Amino acid sequence: MAVMRPTGRFDAFRALSERRGKAGERLVERLAQVRKGTTADPGSWAPAVAAGLRLPAAAALGPAAYYADLRAPHGRRHVRVCAATACFAAQAGRHVTQVEQELGVTAGAVSPDGGTSLQAVRCLGYCYAGPAALDGATPCTGPSLPGQLAGREPPTAPRIPVADDTGDPVLLAGAVAGEPAWQVWPQIVTAGDPARVRREVAASGLRGRGGAGFRVAAKWEAAGRAPGTVVVANGDEGDPGSYADRLLMEADPRRVLEGLALACFACGARRAVVLVRSEYPQALARMREAAAEAYADGHFGSRVHGTDTTLDVGVVEGAGSYVAGEETALIASLEGDRGCARPRPPYPTARGLWDEPTVVNNVETLAAVPWIVARGGEAYARRGTPEETGTKLVCLSERFARPGVYEVELGASLARIVSELGGGLKEGSELTAVQVGGPLGGFLAPDALDVPLTTAGLAARGAALGHAGLVAFDQHVAPQDLLRHVWEFAAAESCGACSPCRVGSGRGLELAGAGAGPGDEWKRLAHVLAEASLCAFGRRIPPAVHSLARVYGDRLAGWAP
Repeated sequence: MAVMRPTGRFDAFRALSERRGKAGERLVERLAQVRKGTTADPGSWAPAVAAGLRLPAAAALGPAAYYADLRAPHGRRHVRVCAATACFAAQAGRHVTQVEQELGVTAGAVSPDGGTSLQAVRCLGYCYAGPAALDGATPCTGPSLPGQLAGREPPTAPRIPVADDTGDPVLLAGAVAGEPAWQVWPQIVTAGDPARVRREVAASGLRGRGGAGFRVAAKWEAAGRAPGTVVVANGDEGDPGSYADRLLMEADPRRVLEGLALACFACGARRAVVLVRSEYPQALARMREAAAEAYADGHFGSRVHGTDTTLDVGVVEGAGSYVAGEETALIASLEGDRGCARPRPPYPTARGLWDEPTVVNNVETLAAVPWIVARGGEAYARRGTPEETGTKLVCLSERFARPGVYEVELGASLARIVSELGGGLKEGSELTAVQVGGPLGGFLAPDALDVPLTTAGLAARGAALGHAGLVAFDQHVAPQDLLRHVWEFAAAESCGACSPCRVGSGRGLELAGAGAGPGDEWKRLAHVLAEASLCAFGRRIPPAVHSLARVYGDRLAGWAP
């Protein structure tokens, strides 16, 4: 049999892939730059961006139509109002309509003169002070939000309240205890002992804090110190109700970068990328400043601290997508593609960013590494529980009497976190439900909070740890409105890569809008979502809805499992 040789068409496709590989990292950035100067539809300007990078028009039209920041028209004044869970809970969602009335423009539109545009986004990281909005890069928060945007009151944006509940903070060592960063990395890199970093992290039992909870040492080992390995710091903290990564990137960015440097050294990576979500402009600025300082101080670059180690680190901005926080979707976004989840295998540790072995660790995970290497993995493993070691940052929403970020040991009682650390609800409100771990994490009733803050403990109650954001709901939020809010989030943020999630989330929103209990139709839909969705986003929708139905009982009849 004759051997088939590559055709000219195959060669052209390979050449296009190589060209896109060189230009893809700049594509989304270029699209964002053009979008900020126009109110027009992407179809009128995205092809020109592609042509400038010698890419076909479709290469730019795909991401321009996918990412929320690129789809939304931008007037001369662009306002992003938070429509996520914590801000919804603050005023039962009324603030969005109030802002629309004040600005004279509906969400997703621009005023006729092109002067003002309004974009509804899902979390700005001000869950402790909501409702919130960004007027350009200026934050506005609180009950007087409409007046602030109208200019009747000055912008208000309180700093994130922080507190340590462990006695020896790991993640808040800088923000609370004042410990300086960059104390560990120079010693480790000059000693030339990456095995020590791997050994201590393995002994610590550290798991990823981005939601999946995968063992960090196992992920690093899977990459195998292969040539070309890349480490990605995931700062795309998209779970409404969580703002821990925002705190770390703004208040202690050097510690995050030191953890990233140690991770690169352990994995044999010479290149790293930090992705910061666009909804965190101050965090993006702080991370870029800290990276520039790190180069100037010899922590990054060639011949780091006089050694043969080379480490190049770039900080890039996201473009607005919840699913792009999932590691394969995050890699797709960094390549300039739509931020859709990809089938696995191959896993990113084998074929990730530009087909190179890639390790993705979230910001909170990396921030723990300097403490672990300095104090020892066994010291870290003594914290928390034997199965889930260490500490966790827990975020409490605006409805709590004492909202803010608390560092606790894993295994801490959720009831104690709510009642003692959070002080219960403010203004004498009645607690009706607590959402744990993000919009698809799960809901617990007030009498079901006697559960340890662990992945296993929460899973046994139908919830999930996720980023450990706690959003409280009171008697002012109607159960049916909350159910519809969950489905609106699911339908808006589904990446569309698989039909079970794309179609199922839309159908679920229709059923929720109809008001009546869906009964057997919901059971069939839940089965398809849970079993056939490509990634955890679609698979987590049914458990989240079921947990909400368990909390409210007869008031959400038909939605129970």
